[in-house]
Amino acid sequence: MGRRLGQHFLDDPGILDRIVDGIEPRPDDVVLEIGPGKGSLTRRLAGRVERVVAIERDRLLATRLQEEGIAGCEVVVGDALRCDWHEVLASRSPEARFKVVGNIPYYATTPLIEKALTPPVAMLVVFLVQRELGDRLRALPGSKAYGALSVGVQCVATVEQLFTVSRGAFRPPPKVDSVVVRLTPRSDALVTEEERMAFRRFLTAVFALRRKRIGRILRFVAGLDRERAEDLALRATVDPGVRPEMLAPHELVALYRASRR
Repeated sequence: MGRRLGQHFLDDPGILDRIVDGIEPRPDDVVLEIGPGKGSLTRRLAGRVERVVAIERDRLLATRLQEEGIAGCEVVVGDALRCDWHEVLASRSPEARFKVVGNIPYYATTPLIEKALTPPVAMLVVFLVQRELGDRLRALPGSKAYGALSVGVQCVATVEQLFTVSRGAFRPPPKVDSVVVRLTPRSDALVTEEERMAFRRFLTAVFALRRKRIGRILRFVAGLDRERAEDLALRATVDPGVRPEMLAPHELVALYRASRR
């Protein structure tokens, strides 16, 4: 069952408590937990916040948690990737202020992060993720891990890596180590909600050609000749001779907007 759904259960009390601490729990918090599994994290959360709404895809696990009747917790059977989180929370947190936490399957990490940062966004998000992906989320320009995911997330949220979790802390153990990351939505997001999907496509196209220089990349991405591509980069105050992994998020946003004019 666990391997079928990509589940690796974490039972270490000390690590679970540190994850709960990571969401900075308050007595009036509503917390959306993604993939509660056997409920190890759920029980600790329920004792420190007003309400936990846990979405579990595995019907057997969800039923067991429902039957246990954890005080302050409601278990919803469903796929967190497909269900509408805001609809699920509507009757529990009408003011739409909530936090998100989860030990999520590695295969679903990126789409779940994108969903968690789609407005109306949570106050903060704490996920336990594969270490390599955690490195990509907080990577800086010029580093090997820096790419489209780094830029897309950093444009709308601050990223903190809280601590590392070794593979031996899980049952069954995964093949890699993990990290706990905290994402806090930015009040000064670099892209608007209306721009986000198109900007994400722009980043994907740009970083697919990451070994080329930005002037040449723009010729492919924006369908321009050499002169117009270089002029576009200069209008965005970007050197057309640099590669995309050297550009900061705000510079890539400027390039995107220049390409749309």
